[in-house]
Amino acid sequence: MKKSQRIDMVQRVVDDHERRRAEALAVCERRVNEAQARLQELESYRGAYMQEFARRAQAGLSGAGVREYQVFLCRLDEALQHQAQIVAQAETARSAELENWRNAARRAAAVETVAEHWREEERRVQERREQHETDERSQQSWSRRSQLRVT
Repeated sequence: MKKSQRIDMVQRVVDDHERRRAEALAVCERRVNEAQARLQELESYRGAYMQEFARRAQAGLSGAGVREYQVFLCRLDEALQHQAQIVAQAETARSAELENWRNAARRAAAVETVAEHWREEERRVQERREQHETDERSQQSWSRRSQLRVT
């Protein structure tokens, strides 16, 4: 088996690993986007809820109603904090996966460089072999013609 054929097998494995890392990075990116969207939804909902609370407070709200709003806002703030943590964790996971993909891409590029070098080397060897064979045939042909002229 030629060196280039052996490195081609290695290259397929390395390329497959890089592809899997890219897919994992895409999954992490999707999770970050989903978590950020959920956080934005919660922030938007909190803003709307605060506006509604202000409107109702101006219209007159009982003490029990104020407490209910405050309790709900407290729970909503906890949900916002929790979602912010989820976003941070997803971003951390994405960063780690990005680094994994970059490393895999560097390895794939290095293997590709070696593979190209080996293919080029094999091509040059083949060209030299063909040139040598052509020269040899030409030399034999010239020798035969020379011997025929002598006789």
